Amino acid sequence: MKRVIVDHFGGPEVLRIVEDDDPRPGPGEVCVRVLAAGVSFTDAQLRAGTYLGVPKPPFTPGYELVGVVEELGPGCSRLREGDRIGALTVWGADAERVCVPEAEAVQVPENLDPAEVLNLVFTYMTAYQLLHRVARVKSGETVLVHGAAGRVGTAVLELGAQAGLHMYGTASARDRAAVERLGAVAIDYRNEDFLARVRELPGMGVDVVLDGLGGALSVRSFRALRPGGRLVVYGHYATLEHGHKNWRRWAEWYAATGTVWFWSLLSPRRQALAYRIQKLHDHHRQVLPVAGSHEALLVGGGPRDPRWFREDFGALLGLLREGKIHPVVAERLPLSEARHAHELLESSAAKGKLVLVP
Repeated sequence: MKRVIVDHFGGPEVLRIVEDDDPRPGPGEVCVRVLAAGVSFTDAQLRAGTYLGVPKPPFTPGYELVGVVEELGPGCSRLREGDRIGALTVWGADAERVCVPEAEAVQVPENLDPAEVLNLVFTYMTAYQLLHRVARVKSGETVLVHGAAGRVGTAVLELGAQAGLHMYGTASARDRAAVERLGAVAIDYRNEDFLARVRELPGMGVDVVLDGLGGALSVRSFRALRPGGRLVVYGHYATLEHGHKNWRRWAEWYAATGTVWFWSLLSPRRQALAYRIQKLHDHHRQVLPVAGSHEALLVGGGPRDPRWFREDFGALLGLLREGKIHPVVAERLPLSEARHAHELLESSAAKGKLVLVP
């Protein structure tokens, strides 16, 4: 089989394709033939070495997949060969075959497009849990989302509309129309001061801010909260510069995050919360195997709360079938074009999901 590897941290140029023996599932694992694997900014952070908990190279990237179960390992009882499943992998999905823990897989209907469903596994799941599991929004509340034209931002706007929220989103001027089509008020982050805008609202702020960038933005976002407000920091994309790790930005991110958490302790009427969709496994076998070895290629992690993940995936499938959410696939590329997919992140990710089709 073929798989992608990161042989050292860096830009898209560090990605290459290798040939390996097919993996065999261990106890509690299933071997999956991958139908679709996503490429996202989180994968760029893994590739650049800025993602928290990233393994040492060489490793296979790929945060999520949809595939078909081909083989069951010892002790598996819930799934059957031929079942279609989705899995949050954190890393390891960019391959023709992958072994994943049975307990962390969710079943996927066969009559849905695997590339569309892939959006639910990571992007829409992140948006859904940010709103309903962490911020615990209520109908009528006002929410500000940074990066509103991005994949998670778009999902937040769609789900926010379904939840009866008043949505504001920061975006570039060129993306204003896209944000407004989803029923949100767009704020041009280059030419407008979002803090001044939201402080003009009743209550002098918003109920919730969702911040996937972090750094200095988090400090100003905390100041945008009205009494009872919640800031949810769920990413650190601000630590990347042109697809590479920026140590100065890393230092700024930690300093700003510490400041926000300190303010949160001193301000009982406002909260700063953190969110990560995943937990990391306590092993690091995602390495190049010895020639001829059939050791399973284990993935890097899974959902932080598998029960929540299954429940929320069911809710998202229902919204998809009812036509209430509209995941968009920007491009489908063969596995051999993984590097090109990463190069497209800056220009194409805002248009929809980039999907590798092994």
